[in-house]
Amino acid sequence: MTTELIPVAGGSHIWAEKAGDGPPLVLLHGSVHDSRLWNRVFAALARHHTVVRFDARGHGRSTLPTAPFRYGDDLLAVLDRFGFQTAGLVGLSMGGEVALDFTLEHPERVGSLTLIAASAGGHEWSQSPELDEYAAAHRASDARRIAELELRVWASLGDRAPGYDVIEPMVRENSEVGAAAEKGHALNPDEDAVDRLDRIKVTTMVVLGDHDHPEISVIARRLADGIPGARLEVVADADHCLPLRAPGRLLELLLGSDGFVDRRGGRSNR
Repeated sequence: MTTELIPVAGGSHIWAEKAGDGPPLVLLHGSVHDSRLWNRVFAALARHHTVVRFDARGHGRSTLPTAPFRYGDDLLAVLDRFGFQTAGLVGLSMGGEVALDFTLEHPERVGSLTLIAASAGGHEWSQSPELDEYAAAHRASDARRIAELELRVWASLGDRAPGYDVIEPMVRENSEVGAAAEKGHALNPDEDAVDRLDRIKVTTMVVLGDHDHPEISVIARRLADGIPGARLEVVADADHCLPLRAPGRLLELLLGSDGFVDRRGGRSNR
C-alpha cells in the first residue's frame, strides 16, 4: 500500500491510498465520512483491483478548501495522478452523487458505476422534522448537532451493529470540518443529474441498505429506473453506512459469484 498527498486547485491537498493490482477501482465516501468508511472492504478489493480510496477535500487527512472547488475536479485529479485512463467508481451518499455527476461529465473516464445509498443532484427531498433539523444544523455549522443527528438518522442501527467503532469517531471528527468543506463546493444548478440519467451508458449497480432512510430508497429506485440497464440490490441488516455494516455482502456484489465488476471493468459473465 502507498499513500500520497495530491495537489489540487487552490493550494489544497487530497490524501489518497492505493493498493493492489488489476483494473482500477476508486472509492468515494459520504459527506461526514472519510476513507475509513472502506476499512472493511479495502484489502479484499485490492486482491482483485488496483484500488484507491481518498479523503474528499476538507475531510479526514485532506486539507480544507481555500477557494470554491468542485468534488468532481478533485476526483479527476486523483485519476490523473495515478494514471487511470478509466476506472470503476464506487461512491456512497455524497460520494455516489459525485460519481454520478462525474460519469455524466467525463463518460470516457468511467468503466463501471456503483452507487451505494447515493444522493443525486436535482432530487427534491420530502420534508420531515428530522431532515429539517439536519439541514438547519448544517446551515449553522453546528458540528455537535450534525454529529448527533448523523449518528441517529444515518447510522440508525446504532452501536450494537458492526462498524460503529469506526463510524462514531469518523462522524464526530468530520462533522467539525465537513460543513465548511461543503460550503466551499461550487454547484451548477443547470446540471441536475436526475434529468440526464438516460445518458449514462456504463454498467451501473445501485445498492441500498434495508435500514437506510426512506428517502434514500426513493432515490435508489429513481436511479435504477432512470439509468439504462441499471441493477438494484437491497442489502439486509445495513443502514446508510453500508460498507461498514455489511462488508461481506458488498464484496459479494462487487466480486463474488454474482459479481458486478470483472477484470476488464464490465459486467461479469459468471
